[in-house]
Amino acid sequence: QVQLVESGGGLVQAGASLRLSCLYSERTFGLHTMGWFRQAPGKEREFVAAINWSGSSTYYADSVKDRFTISRDNDKNTEYLQMNNLKPEDTAVYYCAAGRGSFSRVSDDTKDYAYWGQGTQVTVSS
Repeated sequence: QVQLVESGGGLVQAGASLRLSCLYSERTFGLHTMGWFRQAPGKEREFVAAINWSGSSTYYADSVKDRFTISRDNDKNTEYLQMNNLKPEDTAVYYCAAGRGSFSRVSDDTKDYAYWGQGTQVTVSS
């Protein structure tokens, strides 16, 4: 059973940076599109960013474009989310997710992701 473990969350002030990591437990990491989603209290889970299996294609939500960067290291079975210039509205639990099937396109739809991590809290104070 695939397991995803996020790390790197924390409490920071507005304008600061954080780097989230997500470790994938199986050797099949390099076959899957990977994504980041977030959920704030009282709100639905929303898409943040996605990266295809090779890292050649990325996709971002408008709210994080030019501030966040998604990347992956297939040798380390790990994806990353570099978050710069954080804002209070970025406060949420951040989840990594692994896409269904192999070599699929990047997607912002939760239905296209089969495996989810437990989440890591990011809190940005003003």
